[in-house]
Amino acid sequence: MADPYALRPEDVEEPPFGFLAGLRRIGPGLVLAASIVGSGELIATTTLGAQAGYSLLWMILLSCAIKPVVQAELGRYTVATGETGLEALNRVPGPRALGVGWIVWMWALVTFMTFLQLGGMFGGVAQVMHLLVPGVPVGAWVAVFAALTLALLLGGAYERVERFAMVKVGVFTLITVLAAVILTRMPHFSWTAPLAGLWPNLPTTGLATAVAVFGITGVGATELVMYPYWCVEKGYARYVGRREETAAWRTRARGWIRVMHADIAASMIIYTFATVAFYLLGAGILHHRAAVPAAGDMIPTLSHIYTDTLGPWALPVFYLGAVVTLYGTIFAANAAHSRTYADMCRLLGWFSREDHERRTVFRRRFLVFVTLGPALLYLVFKSPVKMVVAGGIAQAALLPVLGGAALYLHHRRLPPELAPGRWVTAGLWFATLGMAAVTLYSLWITLRGGA
Repeated sequence: MADPYALRPEDVEEPPFGFLAGLRRIGPGLVLAASIVGSGELIATTTLGAQAGYSLLWMILLSCAIKPVVQAELGRYTVATGETGLEALNRVPGPRALGVGWIVWMWALVTFMTFLQLGGMFGGVAQVMHLLVPGVPVGAWVAVFAALTLALLLGGAYERVERFAMVKVGVFTLITVLAAVILTRMPHFSWTAPLAGLWPNLPTTGLATAVAVFGITGVGATELVMYPYWCVEKGYARYVGRREETAAWRTRARGWIRVMHADIAASMIIYTFATVAFYLLGAGILHHRAAVPAAGDMIPTLSHIYTDTLGPWALPVFYLGAVVTLYGTIFAANAAHSRTYADMCRLLGWFSREDHERRTVFRRRFLVFVTLGPALLYLVFKSPVKMVVAGGIAQAALLPVLGGAALYLHHRRLPPELAPGRWVTAGLWFATLGMAAVTLYSLWITLRGGA
């Protein structure tokens, strides 16, 4: 298999011409959407709706809207320079340990904490399968899905991850959006409450879940770091080639950046519809029932978002969708985490960028670690909702840091000829300040005991 991280002259390719031709070259955003439309939407977002009703709809929309600006800037830097996500973050000034910058170490810690989130997803999938096959205990199903993940990903290249992501994202998103549309036709539904939820406010209950949801809905902090890797493996950086002071290189780079923007826009539309649909179902069905998902009854409680809207016949559909959604997130997230942790080892000096064989060895080793670790954590804590919320809070704390890193790369490291316009720069500043304001204020209220 060719090294996707090598910048070879023979890989240079002109960008596609036209809208439809560009859409045929998207993909990294769909892989990211497969990571997003999972625990954040099915578990955390629906649970937040059950706790707070429609009052935090504004936060859901803000979370989905502002982070792609940071995502696009990190992706732009990677396409323009060929550097990976962690390599870019390692450029940010500040304290260093073992030759690696503080943001990289912070990312490693936060990603390790999100193992709780992945463990919650292993538990969610196992709970569904236990309901379908009661004779097999939950712990055994966790082991089955951990083994399946290793079997699928140990030899898997980017194309396998992308194909799985497309199927997973498309099917369950469409069904969930349909359920949300049916909700709006139910007798107890009124647009008054959702419209009131567009006004920014923080309720007195559910704040811990709100912080977690802001951290993982839309593009979460770990997904922001993942995205440049998928851009590299899709080939965007290779197609641009090494930087040259030529008009041809600038034109080629701008063309592939446009493709990347189309990729981000397509994935944003998908996960925004999915996230809003899950939130409306949580608020309109579970909050109306006064039913909040908990450790032992998470899946039966969540199933009401389908059975109360589509009808009792939809219960098997929900079970199938829950398995596909949660496992799809495990699949995509573990594929990314194994790549990013391996790349951190490269930054620590354990192998060179050109040593594709050693990179593959480290990726496979970390794949075992990021698969078995979360599975074991579920067997210890056995509370998917709390585990997902804990991982989300960790991601929320990293968001403003990544926004600041994107600003530094934009103003100090990005090739000037590829710098975006003033409106994009203003949007990047707004997104970073917005993430910092929401995250810090929510955490402050939560630490004061407001949750």
